[in-house]
Amino acid sequence: MTSIDTSAFRTVLVQERVRIVDTIAHLHEEHNRPMEDELGELAGRGADNHLGDMATVTFDRELDEGLEEGAIQTLAQIDRALARLDEGSYGVCERCGKPIAEERLQARPWATLCIDDQRLADRG
Repeated sequence: MTSIDTSAFRTVLVQERVRIVDTIAHLHEEHNRPMEDELGELAGRGADNHLGDMATVTFDRELDEGLEEGAIQTLAQIDRALARLDEGSYGVCERCGKPIAEERLQARPWATLCIDDQRLADRG
C-alpha cells in the first residue's frame, strides 16, 4: 500500500459511483419507450413525416447508448478501484508495481496504471 490518504479517495470514488449509477438510470428512463412514441406522427402515421426528425431521434438514441456504454465502463473501473482499496493495493500500478502519483489519482481516482504505463497501454 502507498502512503496516500485512501479514505479521501474512497469518498471520491463512492460519490462518483453514485453519480454514474444515477446517470445510467436517467439514460434508461429517457429511452425506455419505443422510438415511434418519441416521434409521434413523424414515424409515418401522418402527413408530417420528416426524415430529418427521424434521423435526429436515431442519432440522439445512438449518442445516449454510447454515453451509457462509457458510463458502464467507468462504473466497472470505479468498482475495481474500490476493491483495490479493500485489498490494500490501491494506488499501486498493476503493471510495474510502483506507486501511482497522487496527482494522477486526484485527476482519475480509478486509475490502475502509473502515467508511464498508461501511455504505453494507450499506444497499443
